[in-house]
Amino acid sequence: MWSKLLKRTPVQTVMGHRLPEPRLTWQAALWVFICVGVPLLLIGTLIDLAIQLTTGICTGLWCFF
Repeated sequence: MWSKLLKRTPVQTVMGHRLPEPRLTWQAALWVFICVGVPLLLIGTLIDLAIQLTTGICTGLWCFF
């Protein structure tokens, strides 16, 4: 499966002009962060808060500040 994902596609041409290869844009990276990173951070924060409220031991990042 990984070899299929990492395999480069042959250069595509249209009427003799080479098409640019697909690439990751800043907007795509931002959306990945918003859709994946932010929910993971929120879930981690809620788990840390639940542990702190139940055990009284602070395990979150805010304990260092």
